[in-house]
Amino acid sequence: MIMTTTPQVEGYQIREYKGVVTGETIIGANFMKDIFAGIRDIVGGRSASYEKVLRRAKDTSMQEMMQRAQEMGANAIVGIDIDYETIGESNSMLMVATSGTAVVI
Repeated sequence: MIMTTTPQVEGYQIREYKGVVTGETIIGANFMKDIFAGIRDIVGGRSASYEKVLRRAKDTSMQEMMQRAQEMGANAIVGIDIDYETIGESNSMLMVATSGTAVVI
């Protein structure tokens, strides 16, 4: 499946719009404090553990969105947007939400 943030795929014509698809992943933010309190793998001001968890959450959200597009009969998703938000009491949870338009090219 082709997935892009652009509104179209260069070299292809969109033949059919299937609709908006989304993917959501919510992870607890408290574990992040534990990461910093325990193992300090910060190199150059970056935390590899924190980045790994964010990447996994984003990948899970993208995979969920792709699965929904496939169920609709799409073979591409255009106009993808990725948002990161804190939610819950004391902003203790992190949500990664992806959205795009499922299309047939």
